[in-house]
Amino acid sequence: MCVGMLLLINDNLDGFDVEAAMPLLSEQRREKIALLADADDRRGSAAAYMLLREALDEKYGISDAPVFGYGDYGKPFLQGAEGVHFSMSHCRRAVVCAVADFPLGVDVESLRPYNGRLARYTMNDDELSRIESSPSPDVEFVRLWTMKEAVAKLSGRGINNLKNLLMEFAGSVKYVEVLEKGYIYSVACE
Repeated sequence: MCVGMLLLINDNLDGFDVEAAMPLLSEQRREKIALLADADDRRGSAAAYMLLREALDEKYGISDAPVFGYGDYGKPFLQGAEGVHFSMSHCRRAVVCAVADFPLGVDVESLRPYNGRLARYTMNDDELSRIESSPSPDVEFVRLWTMKEAVAKLSGRGINNLKNLLMEFAGSVKYVEVLEKGYIYSVACE
């Protein structure tokens, strides 16, 4: 699955220095980070961008700070690098970035207590049954949530019809649990 993709993960965010990274970010990214009120969100956004820079340099030899354009539903793309696809995500525990020659999506989420109300809003009946019969509903919910987010990023259509989102992309999503570090990430590709 996703053969040829380069996936990078940083799950040591405590040592990430946002201020030291700022000069290495595009003006566009610096402006976005300046609007974020939460320090963890600023750190995650900057760390994700730095992983993207590293991945683009490693896989494609692109060393300039990437600038994004945006599709109809807000999916970012690299200006001036047609054919290069990327996806990045961050949570409080980790940052994930993937680059490839084909469309893809990634999502990472920290484990958190199970919220049945949110699950009923976002999951279909089969997924709810899977979550509620699991010995770890909190893990199962985050697993399914990251899969849905990765598929939404892959499709570029945004998050709509959450309950049935995975049905359309059955078999195109892989998840990885890093339970000892408190997060799960998923990758979706065509």
